[in-house]
Amino acid sequence: MEISGKKAIVIGGASGMGLATADILIKNGASVAMLDLGSSNGAELAKERGAIFRECNILDFEQTEACLREAAQALGGLNIVVTTAGGGIAQRTLSKKGPHPMDSFMHVVNLNLNATFNICRIAADIIKDETPNEDGERGVLVNTASIAAFEGQIGQIAYSASKAGIAGMMLTMARDLGSFGIRVMAIAPSLFSTGITAGMPEEMSLELTKDAAFPKRMGRPHEYALAARSIIENPMLNGNTLRLDGGIRFAPR
Repeated sequence: MEISGKKAIVIGGASGMGLATADILIKNGASVAMLDLGSSNGAELAKERGAIFRECNILDFEQTEACLREAAQALGGLNIVVTTAGGGIAQRTLSKKGPHPMDSFMHVVNLNLNATFNICRIAADIIKDETPNEDGERGVLVNTASIAAFEGQIGQIAYSASKAGIAGMMLTMARDLGSFGIRVMAIAPSLFSTGITAGMPEEMSLELTKDAAFPKRMGRPHEYALAARSIIENPMLNGNTLRLDGGIRFAPR
């Protein structure tokens, strides 16, 4: 799908990989709505870029639906959705304190997996009414998994489960939505320099990435954005999860 002239929503668009993706979409000629928490500086960032900002808490599923529909209306349509919002905790299945609390497990699953599904189902309902291009394509959904979906470390049980769920949805969702001309993909990053990791001391960063094939460093938000752009532009990328990891494989800890 050609990006120029398309309408895009980026969830988590006020920082890190989401902001980098919003920037690359705008640079390539898309109209963009950046959705993020009200506590972010998303309104200011969007104004600087000539984009739209809408406050959105993805854990509030009804509010997220309303926000997606309103943002698409403000854009005048919808072709591209990239969702980067999420998070995790560090708790083992069983520790000296006892079994993993169910409430914290469910919180992570809601934040990463259930919120992603909610965004995709609503976005697909909006995109289905778009005019298809010459290939019959109406839109693309780009989600964010993690390499923890495949080799989660000790203490990542909730995060790994939720990200594995995202990866597991991709083929089925692509098959569900293929008749509407909607493609679905996920990107599975390794350690990226975003959020709290952006301020990590260099020696710690080098230690965490020493087992990467190349480059032996954390990923950069722009590199995630490049992957998202490639997915959007290449119609044969569908129903799969793209590892973005420099050839690293997580050790147990």
